[in-house]
Amino acid sequence: MYTQHLSAEHITSQVKALPALPEIVTELVRLMNDEGVSGDYLADKLAKDPGLSAKALRLANSSFYGLSRQIQSIPEALQMLGRRTVGLMVLAAAASDAIKVRPRPGFHPRIFWRHALGAALAGQALARSQHLNPDLGFTVGLLHDIGQLALACIVPERLATVADFKHQHDCINIDAEQAVLGTDHTVVGALLAERWQFAPQIVEAIAHHHAPGMRPGPGLAGVAHLADAISHALGLSGDDNETVPPTPPEVWAAMAPGNEACLQLFADVEHQFEGVCSALHF
Repeated sequence: MYTQHLSAEHITSQVKALPALPEIVTELVRLMNDEGVSGDYLADKLAKDPGLSAKALRLANSSFYGLSRQIQSIPEALQMLGRRTVGLMVLAAAASDAIKVRPRPGFHPRIFWRHALGAALAGQALARSQHLNPDLGFTVGLLHDIGQLALACIVPERLATVADFKHQHDCINIDAEQAVLGTDHTVVGALLAERWQFAPQIVEAIAHHHAPGMRPGPGLAGVAHLADAISHALGLSGDDNETVPPTPPEVWAAMAPGNEACLQLFADVEHQFEGVCSALHF
């Protein structure tokens, strides 16, 4: 029925044509994880981009952080919130600005980014519970579905067909993409993450977040998978047709916190979520 599948060559060339993250963003994220770099140097770098500086301050003063006084400068934000926190918020702001897609049948950017931010918060908490780097957990949660955004740029006219197939066959998005397009958002997302110069472990987590049980150990792919499921289960995106992807039992057994810890994680994510979305205008 769906014979015009996308070739690997076409996908690769189209992803290469998508906008890159601003160089200053990739540099800032790298520098903010380098303890040998001074806060003054970071503040100076961030100040060179007035748009990012303004967003960083807006995020720092959002209800997400609940600070008792207004933060007036980037050095003060770095001191009060920490370099990694500021770096992750800058990454979220920059990623949402990098590729602009208007709403269309089968894709709505506001729904997409609200789900991504919910998964980022869940990923951060899950990684911490697994003694993994919580910054990486935030990043793979934020970017796990970035291939959907790329597909909305590459084949916007076919997303409605993907959505129709999903509805008619009562399946999850990745199965509908494979049927209609011959590829899926995990493949395209990994290509985009490589273009955006993310570390190999992040690229791999994006590529395998729907099949983490096939890895030697779930690791970051498992974090991305469970974070995706939690964000869907909590209904954070505002999508009326929210679908929770099935979780392999071995992944849940290996990575899910206990019942009480799970309930606390859900509550923490919901508590933080609207503050982040408000600061990023979602």
